[in-house]
Amino acid sequence: MNWARIMVPLSGNPGDAAVLKSAAVIAKLFQAELAGVYTPSDIADIMPWMGEGFMGGVQVSAVESLQEAIQDGERRARAAVDGTDYDRKAVVTIASPVWLGLSTECRLSDLVVFDDHAARGRGALAESFQQVVVDEQRPVLVARAGLTGTGVAVIAWDGGKESSRAVRTALPLLEKASKVVILAAPTESPRPYDPSRLVAFLSARGIASEIMKVKSGDEPAPLLLAAAKSIGAELLVAGAFGHPRLQEFVFGGATRSFLHTDGPSLFLSH
Repeated sequence: MNWARIMVPLSGNPGDAAVLKSAAVIAKLFQAELAGVYTPSDIADIMPWMGEGFMGGVQVSAVESLQEAIQDGERRARAAVDGTDYDRKAVVTIASPVWLGLSTECRLSDLVVFDDHAARGRGALAESFQQVVVDEQRPVLVARAGLTGTGVAVIAWDGGKESSRAVRTALPLLEKASKVVILAAPTESPRPYDPSRLVAFLSARGIASEIMKVKSGDEPAPLLLAAAKSIGAELLVAGAFGHPRLQEFVFGGATRSFLHTDGPSLFLSH
């Protein structure tokens, strides 16, 4: 299996260089295009806040200042891509409406890579992260320190729709892993499932795996993260549980724990 396009949303801030470096590591494994997608603030989003009470000159000045900031950010984003040690790379700048452009770009990519900052709801790309995972339901890699793409990968498996989708979309990365471990608690789940079925599924696709049974509890995420740490995993594959945007939390409890707790890089699919 192969990926042809790895996409990285960029904000034009200093953090772009680090996430591009991590994404390039994955792109090299597949000789895929590394697409840095500059995702600026949308001028159209702030126009309603200006209202009719703004004097014409003030309004024009505010828009011009934002346009200048967007242009500066684009230059920094392009410089970050140019400075990335990888040959097959490109830069895309999204124009207003930004949400539509971001949706289009991620739909035409095999994987979208974010840094830990955006995944924790911080910085200019926090909302973009939510849009890609929850609204667009695209496979996302949250790149953290130590990512090689060829280390130990663990799968948070409960036999459900979300986790099975995550496994299917992560197959190219699982093929590259030095070892694949299925973390499961079948005897303590309200839904019966047999993790050996996943072993067979992966084996049929040339991926050897083993099962590690973990205890279940009210908060499964800490137990899964502890198990992943105990075997030196660099990647955790998990289904992302999300809620509509108008609810208090965009992500469900286990997903929030994965995102807000230090651990391996995360491959999420909703």
